[in-house]
Amino acid sequence: MAKIIPIDGSQGEGGGQILRTSVGLAAAFGVGVRVTNIRSKRPKPGLRAQHLAAVRAAAAVCNGTLSGDTIGSAEVSLIPGPLRQGQFAFDIGTAGSALLVCQTILPALMLADADSDVTVRGGTHNPLAPCFEYVRDVFAVLASTANCQVYFELDRAGFHPAGGGQVRMAVTGLGGREGVEPIRLTSRGDLKYIEGVSAAGGTSSADVAERLGRHIVARLAEAEHRPSIEQAALESDSPGAVAFLRAVFARTVAGAMSLSGPDRFGDVVADDAVDAMLAFVDSAGVVDCHAADQLLPIAALCLDESRFVTERVTRHLRTNAAVIQQLTGRTVTIAPGPDGAATVTVPAV
Repeated sequence: MAKIIPIDGSQGEGGGQILRTSVGLAAAFGVGVRVTNIRSKRPKPGLRAQHLAAVRAAAAVCNGTLSGDTIGSAEVSLIPGPLRQGQFAFDIGTAGSALLVCQTILPALMLADADSDVTVRGGTHNPLAPCFEYVRDVFAVLASTANCQVYFELDRAGFHPAGGGQVRMAVTGLGGREGVEPIRLTSRGDLKYIEGVSAAGGTSSADVAERLGRHIVARLAEAEHRPSIEQAALESDSPGAVAFLRAVFARTVAGAMSLSGPDRFGDVVADDAVDAMLAFVDSAGVVDCHAADQLLPIAALCLDESRFVTERVTRHLRTNAAVIQQLTGRTVTIAPGPDGAATVTVPAV
């Protein structure tokens, strides 16, 4: 391969997203990439198990050649081959996010000639990563506007720190970029309803989920919303709880989530999710701030212009936009509005 695109992993927010976007789109587009200074701004820089699984998964779906794929490595190179489709299985070996591995390889599998089924073992409800419910009920729904036909199933929950979860992803191969539609999410319409899940794993999971759900309903009622909250006890190797909310509008959906942790439990978990949801409802956004950066790699596949309005601009969004520009030569613009929302545009090829 004649050209290898260099990507500085220390730019912007300097985390694992730079690596995942780089290898994921390199696999999809068939261009070589070398990522240096990987996660240089993190307490433990270099590749961790989750990132190692993601780059190896990217190589697997494009018959690629990897170098630097070892724990702690600060530099990785991927030379892609032809795209593959079929059945894939990956095991992170820790509580690292299985959903982030899925999102890494989704662009390549979308462009494949046939459908694929992917199984990933690891964490399903992780700090600093989208939870399973968010990916299934928000990200996948918004990505479907680009003709991204992807479906997620939860076999077993994996909370931090034990992990042990398993998710499955089914992807329809579109046979090339011509099958990818532009994302156009610039108006949300009226709010129809708010729904969600209060779920927990462990020996007291039913009681925890019930208390969590009750507090969510009470908080949203104070704001004059009448949500539908499903309570669930999840099979898991370790205790944990998640509060997930989804707002359904006439033309879009938005999500908010919060997880329990060593210093986060009880009403605090519910409050964080509710606060984030109410902030979005009161904003001018059409997609929430987390969906904005997750949608960019999908929009980058389309040959036409994509445009969407996010509730606010994050460092993850700006960093992903910069990486996509370096990989594709397309300048992603982020135009803030007077109300804090911003219009994100990925220009046509």
